[in-house]
Amino acid sequence: MSSALSLGYLDKRRPGKTARIPAPLIAAAIGLLLFATGAVLFGQTTGHGVVRVDNGRAVAVRDIVLGRAAGDVVTVTDAVTGETIASYAADTGGFVRGSLRAFERMRQISAVPVETPYRLIRWESGHVSLSDTATGERITLEAFGRDNAAAFAALLGNQGGSRQ
Repeated sequence: MSSALSLGYLDKRRPGKTARIPAPLIAAAIGLLLFATGAVLFGQTTGHGVVRVDNGRAVAVRDIVLGRAAGDVVTVTDAVTGETIASYAADTGGFVRGSLRAFERMRQISAVPVETPYRLIRWESGHVSLSDTATGERITLEAFGRDNAAAFAALLGNQGGSRQ
């Protein structure tokens, strides 16, 4: 039986230089990390370069339950009164229907019952947000565009005075 060295590969292999990462590349990476850390510390201590959104106080709050009815109809129900606020058939309510899929997925991952209400809030600034009362997550709906935020703002009705 012959050894592995006689197979023709290992006996011809010579130790050579190992590939090294160039020193300037390492220095640049360390410099970038130090700059990023310094920028964050500067922003947090001075407030310069930091974007903060002050929505003010809540002017309208409504707890809603999103659900599905027969025929793939999405229903939005007031969690307190049980009144149906809106129903969206299969080809209507694009953003509300689409966001329902995402909300259902988040609830499924968190093992939260589907009947747990969401909190829809209109702020003094005019922004509208949707909070998950079970997980504590809050989504500012303007991030999806004014028209999409208006679709949820309409669910607040006349609560909190006129729409802003």
